Amino acid sequence: MFRIQLTYLQKFKDHERVGTTSRQKQKFTHTTRSKSFACVAEAEELSSGQKVGCLQLFSITHRKKDGSPMTSEAAEIMEKLKDKKAEYEAVASSDSSVNLDDIDNQIITEVLGPERYGRVRFQGFFVNPTQYFGSSSQQYMPSGSQAQAEV
Repeated sequence: MFRIQLTYLQKFKDHERVGTTSRQKQKFTHTTRSKSFACVAEAEELSSGQKVGCLQLFSITHRKKDGSPMTSEAAEIMEKLKDKKAEYEAVASSDSSVNLDDIDNQIITEVLGPERYGRVRFQGFFVNPTQYFGSSSQQYMPSGSQAQAEV
């Protein structure tokens, strides 16, 4: 009996250690309480009547009720996102082949890093890249424009 309890105690400690290391690897804490990002986006679309992009959704979900950023890290990321968006809009104004609707995900990836395989940020459960982006891989900007944007 004592040996069984000791085994369960060891398993519990192993699970606790895994959970602790997973929480330490998280880039952000969960900011929307019990709502998913998809539910927050849908509610915002219903209230405003406009489609909510992932940059706008990041801003909505990482702000306090008074409008200030949740953390200093979130504030820095929002500033980087805003700068990248302005950079891409400047390129798009001179290059008509760039579609501004498609660059939000590219900007998020550049600032936050690539998403885990098979995931799409801010789209909820069970949405994979093929469903969201389509079966063909598309570039967000032509290769010449990317080089200009990086300079």
